[in-house]
Amino acid sequence: METNEKGIALIKEFEGCVLESYKCPAGVWTIGYGHTRNVKPKQVLTEKQAETLLRVDLAVFERGVTSALYGVRLNSNQFSALVSFAFNLGLGNLRNSTLLKKIKANPYDKSIRTEFGKWVFANGKPLDGLARRRKAEADLYFSEM
Repeated sequence: METNEKGIALIKEFEGCVLESYKCPAGVWTIGYGHTRNVKPKQVLTEKQAETLLRVDLAVFERGVTSALYGVRLNSNQFSALVSFAFNLGLGNLRNSTLLKKIKANPYDKSIRTEFGKWVFANGKPLDGLARRRKAEADLYFSEM
C-alpha cells in the first residue's frame, strides 16, 4: 500500500520544506521534507529534488509500516496516518508502541486515538506542534474513505 494524498499532505504540512540543510532540534542534519540520510552542511536542493527525496523516504516507511502490520488490513487513511507517525517518530517507536498493539488487536478500537496523543513529548516536555500532528494523524486514521 502507498501513502495517499491526504497522508502526504499531512507529512508535508508538519515537516515543512527547507531547501538548505540545517540541524533539527535533535541535532541531526536535515533537508527537504525531513530527509536525514547522507545530509551534509550547506547542502542545497531544488523543490523537485526535495519532492523526490520525500517519495524515496516514504517508500522506506511504507515498507516498514506494512511489515509491522503483518496480517492486519487497514484502509488507505489508516495506513497513511501510521506512515506519517513512523516518518516523524521512527519505525522502531511504532513497532514497540501500544498504538501498534491496539491496532493489531482491533484496528477500529476508539482508544487508538488516545495512543496517538501519547506521542507529543520531546525531551520530556509536551510540544504543541507534536500535539497538533498527532491529532491530525488520529483524525486521518479515523476519517471515512
